[in-house]
Amino acid sequence: MPLEAWFTAAIVVGMLSVLTLTRAAPDLVFFGAVVLLLLTGIISPGEAFAGLSNQGVITVAALYIVVSGLRETGGIQWIVNRLLGRPTNLMRAQVRLTGPVAIMSAFLNNTPVVGMLIPAVSEWARKFQLPVSRLMMPLSFAAILGGTVTVIGTSTNLVVNGLLLEQTGDGLGLFDIAWVGVPVALVGLAFMILCNRWLFPDRRPAISEINDPREYTLEMIVEAGGPLVGQTIEEAGLRHLPGGFLMELDRDGTLIPAVSPQEVLRAGDRLIFVGVVESMVDLQRIRGLTPATDQVFKLDGRRSDRALLEVVVSNTCPVVGMTIRDGKFRNRYNAVVIAAARNGQRLRGKLGDVVLRPGDTLLVEAGPSFLAQNRNRRDFFLMSQVQDSVAPRHDRALVAVGILAAMVGSATLGLLSMLEAALAAAGLMVLTGCVSMFSARSSLDWSVLLTIAAAFGVAAAMENTGLAQSIALALTGLAGTDPWVNLLMVYLVTALFTSLITNNAAAVLMFPIAFAVAADLGVSVLPFAVIIMFAASASFATPFGYQTNLMVYGPGGYRFSDYLRAGIPLTVVTGALALLLVPMVWEW
Repeated sequence: MPLEAWFTAAIVVGMLSVLTLTRAAPDLVFFGAVVLLLLTGIISPGEAFAGLSNQGVITVAALYIVVSGLRETGGIQWIVNRLLGRPTNLMRAQVRLTGPVAIMSAFLNNTPVVGMLIPAVSEWARKFQLPVSRLMMPLSFAAILGGTVTVIGTSTNLVVNGLLLEQTGDGLGLFDIAWVGVPVALVGLAFMILCNRWLFPDRRPAISEINDPREYTLEMIVEAGGPLVGQTIEEAGLRHLPGGFLMELDRDGTLIPAVSPQEVLRAGDRLIFVGVVESMVDLQRIRGLTPATDQVFKLDGRRSDRALLEVVVSNTCPVVGMTIRDGKFRNRYNAVVIAAARNGQRLRGKLGDVVLRPGDTLLVEAGPSFLAQNRNRRDFFLMSQVQDSVAPRHDRALVAVGILAAMVGSATLGLLSMLEAALAAAGLMVLTGCVSMFSARSSLDWSVLLTIAAAFGVAAAMENTGLAQSIALALTGLAGTDPWVNLLMVYLVTALFTSLITNNAAAVLMFPIAFAVAADLGVSVLPFAVIIMFAASASFATPFGYQTNLMVYGPGGYRFSDYLRAGIPLTVVTGALALLLVPMVWEW
């Protein structure tokens, strides 16, 4: 190999070592590697930054905006309630999640399926107190396994089938690979679920392990004509609240303490909740519940343009010693108090009758100008906006779900490419008011996008220097004349490359090598083409091998080593089954 190839190999090994042994941000590590390769002239500026114009990267960016629209309209709750349901334990949750995802991914592009479900799974896990780190990676892996069932399941399958058509004039039908794909997917899913304790880490956020002294008391009213009327407390999802609980129910002036989960809700019921701020924010998103105070509807502008803020009352605040109602808090600050906390004590009575004291923490709903107007006043010790606390626009939920369905349908039927469908859906989310321009911009996860883009620069260096081809030829040269051993080597090399240079690049690189090996042995190239499809889809061992792995990297709170721990065993299990079945289905 030339010197450039050895230097590239050193960069790749160093990059993987840093990611494995440290907690360095993947985007910084990848871009550092790309900069070194660029400065040494191994790749050109165009190759270094080609990933920024790649269709896959732009598609992922557009999907972040689509998902933001679903979140801001409450469409995520609709998906959670109808698709994911109410699991009783972690294993049932994984079954309910991975089964439908694998089925959808057999016919739909994996990226929108995972992108749509990431926020839904996060909310679902928080609601039922499940470790999200044991759900996010199975979500990505289930999508990858489902994509192996049909030729249209992944772009990699389509690429290899196109190369096969080009070389032989004969390709594969839609379900031809299902003879191998279905068993591989079923065994892979079963392996993940049965071995989840050893494969996936259990990382829970610190807030779930400690008691928050800011225990708010919040009053909500069951909306007349809303979806919660006639449902029990449990059916309405008000029993299992992360960090909170329903303290009592006020029905026509009669207090019902220790409310039964089977209590049927009626219009106008006043529900008193106690809990941490995250739980209070979750309650604001439930369709059919509205704040007990009608003051929120007297503020200027739409609720969807406001946010929740936490403020600590100072001893010089003019409303200290007065009730919230008598102090005319809304008129004075153009903000409404919707919950209050006092040094961990539970505040009894109606919120408007609470007499404010110095040090009280208030959860207020206010417009974007509240912080700027009160930052320099001495009325509050501290002020901070609660993250993701914008009130959802439930009137736009069906619109958002409809846009999502249209995006998936148009891409599936071939009316639009995945890129065109995602961009159109993102634009419609903004134009129909499902998501604001500010939220659309802030929804983009630049660390994920930059990591995917930088991976293309590293892949270009491996191809330009001949490093990838040298590794492939060296390994396949060890196989001798046995067709099955050669098939094994093609699988191993393709699986290695798909973990380093993305699945499509690995497939394109390995196909001509596999074609030459098959010709030398005098056997059919079909088993080699199919095994490349499965090996290129075995993107389990690294977060950057497949873009859905990177999409769940942050939400799952993972480290690079977590993918090695879960991905290598899954690659071995699914690979062994594929290597056993492929020669049986397609004879040499």
